[in-house]
Amino acid sequence: MQLEKRIEDIIAPTVNDLGFEIVRVQLSGKHNPRLQIMAEPIKGSEMTVDHCATISRAVSALLDVDDPISDAYTLEVSSPGLDRPLVKLHDFERFAGFEARIETLEAVDGRKRFRGRLGGVEGETVTISVEGADMDIPYPEIQRAKLLVTDDLVAAQQTQD
Repeated sequence: MQLEKRIEDIIAPTVNDLGFEIVRVQLSGKHNPRLQIMAEPIKGSEMTVDHCATISRAVSALLDVDDPISDAYTLEVSSPGLDRPLVKLHDFERFAGFEARIETLEAVDGRKRFRGRLGGVEGETVTISVEGADMDIPYPEIQRAKLLVTDDLVAAQQTQD
């Protein structure tokens, strides 16, 4: 995880200057490492293949100079898609009102998996409504979260385009 954070720190200023925000940096695979960078336009427009290519060229040049990954790897740049991961605290606020799945590191109120409607953020606490009951989950306890594709999410995406 520290390597992913280091890579994000290296590339974020350039990616931001190009007009994009990094959603997630993920390094996976031991024998054939793959560096996946998810990004989206800051201004909310649709991510295109040309955008991905622009980011890929810029990031590749930066990582060739700094060389944080010692082995050969495949660089993949993509959009987060409709069922995007929720990584940063502001993601949970931005997508309040939409359905999501959250997994925690430790049990919260006796469970580690939650599926429901995001209620927003207060301080460092994410609220999700599960079967009509609001659950407060400390942001540092969230291991993984993503939006769920629903009719509401699709409709919101279509009005944004």
